[in-house]
Amino acid sequence: MCGIAGIYFKQSLVPEMGMLQRMNIALSHRGPDAEGTFCDNHIGLAHRRLSIIDLSEAGRQPMFSADGNVVLIFNGEIYNFKEVKAKIDNYPFVTQTDSEVIIAAYLKWGNDCVQHFNGMFAFALWDKRTSKLLIARDRLGVKPLYYHQHNDTFLFASEVRSLLTTGLVPAKLNRLAVQDYFMYQSVNAPATILSNVFMLMPGHTIEITNGRIAISKNWDICENKSEAAVAHDYTTIKKNVNDLFFAAVRRRLISDVPFGAFLSGGIDSSAVVAAMSMVMNKPVKTFTITFNESEYNESHYAAIIAKKYKTDHHELRLRPEDFLHEIPRALKALDHPSGDGPNSYTVSKITRANGITMALSGLGGDEFFAGYPVFQRSLQLEKYKFLWKTPRFIRSRFAKLAASRKSGVAGEKLNNLLQLKDYNFAKAFAIGRQINTPQHIHSLLTNHDLDFDSVEAIVNNLNFRGDFPLLSKVSAAEASTYMQNVLLRDTDQMSMAVALEVRTPFLDYELIAYVMGIPDKYKIPVFPKKLLVESLGNLLPDEIVHRKKMGFVFPWQQWLRQDMKSMCQTAIENMAQRSLFNSTYLELMWMRFNAGDPTVRWLDIWLCVVLENWLQENNINE
Repeated sequence: MCGIAGIYFKQSLVPEMGMLQRMNIALSHRGPDAEGTFCDNHIGLAHRRLSIIDLSEAGRQPMFSADGNVVLIFNGEIYNFKEVKAKIDNYPFVTQTDSEVIIAAYLKWGNDCVQHFNGMFAFALWDKRTSKLLIARDRLGVKPLYYHQHNDTFLFASEVRSLLTTGLVPAKLNRLAVQDYFMYQSVNAPATILSNVFMLMPGHTIEITNGRIAISKNWDICENKSEAAVAHDYTTIKKNVNDLFFAAVRRRLISDVPFGAFLSGGIDSSAVVAAMSMVMNKPVKTFTITFNESEYNESHYAAIIAKKYKTDHHELRLRPEDFLHEIPRALKALDHPSGDGPNSYTVSKITRANGITMALSGLGGDEFFAGYPVFQRSLQLEKYKFLWKTPRFIRSRFAKLAASRKSGVAGEKLNNLLQLKDYNFAKAFAIGRQINTPQHIHSLLTNHDLDFDSVEAIVNNLNFRGDFPLLSKVSAAEASTYMQNVLLRDTDQMSMAVALEVRTPFLDYELIAYVMGIPDKYKIPVFPKKLLVESLGNLLPDEIVHRKKMGFVFPWQQWLRQDMKSMCQTAIENMAQRSLFNSTYLELMWMRFNAGDPTVRWLDIWLCVVLENWLQENNINE
């Protein structure tokens, strides 16, 4: 796991070393073990290393091919690099790294080398022979890659802040993305919060030859859905899911540094720990965050799994005041504004402080095994979509009545859903995922385009060809929006802020391809994540499967009104000075919140604080 950055000039210019070093310094937290740069005509490459596989000096980057003609910088892990290496019999390997396998695979298969990799990665490869730059990102978008292009200059990096150090990227706010941020607590790719800075989409490559830029897609979550499960009975499906999941976990255990697993006591993390315990020849190191407040403490459930699998278990006690103390550091670590980053930061920091450099996570289980309420809700909407055939004025009356029984955002979302001209999966999914409604955005921002909804656009562009299972549609929509742009982005930026690598077995593309093709009748969550649980047999105790859903709720309202009031006040006042915001509405919202108005949520204030703090920290102009 590392950080990468680079500069490409169409003209035959050598990038300034000082600029390249500034980009690299901005990524130092991602790779504290080593650093390196490379400059030549057209190109400059920079790398920060967090050593995970082959800790020797031979693993330093930039890495060169045996003949010196190919140069690589790489962030991530290729889990199947030994299998790929075995297919290449004409390359003089000198290291035990997955990085060298990327170079050899490129020399054998060209750009198609990415088709052979199973892993999480973002890499850049410079071919001196053809003056070609190849940049690639993994299929699910676990590792980030941002880029900026203007005239004859192309910049890329693992983090936005690295691009900003060059002085070549205008520090200008993307106004439409601000609407996206307040509606979905993040910005949906390929857009970012900055104008003319983009994220390379998952499963895509960028090739630059003679200044010509070509972006290509090499994998798609819908187009690569396996049809194998359609012909299988349920017994066979469960066996295949079990085999694929165990293979995914086994792949992610390759490491030359101490590693462990996050264990919350929920189904997903428990499944990962159970599988790790079954395939490892030593106890798994497990880490659970515990709280003094018994009504929120999940440590009892984690302890059940730890005892069952005899793990080397660590309970890390966290008090609300400890978390509060870390918030300024978490905000400073934030590379791109998000409403949910501090949680990931605190857990990662505590885990890293306990001597762990790599940890496995259960992220992705909810998205692909129908763990969210949206899966059940989508089934209900599909069942009752005939309601949208009734006259709109009747639905309008019913919508207002139904919405009146739900307060705040939930009521507005229900009203907006029932007011749709006709039922549409993409529109319904987008409304369900909104943190705020268009009505709030309209009042908060002076510049908005409520005719454009990024989530609706993304889902509309998903290739649901033929008889596509409804629950798989929801999985694809979740993976392409919330999972990619909130969960994965936060996990990467907050874990890498403390140099911790996080691996996600549920996002193994072979497992996902098979699960996406499983008919709905086997996935319907009659109890939580039924397909996953039954595929694992007796690995998960009933106490874990049928436990009450928990989750610690920090006293955010109290903090924002008391402990953090001064910081919030300053952020709101500064934000009100920006022409993009309706200062009257913003200041009234803050006043109502402090007065205890239940219609103003702490999240409404927090999103403002996070964004304004990020804008100030990075000197961003409107």
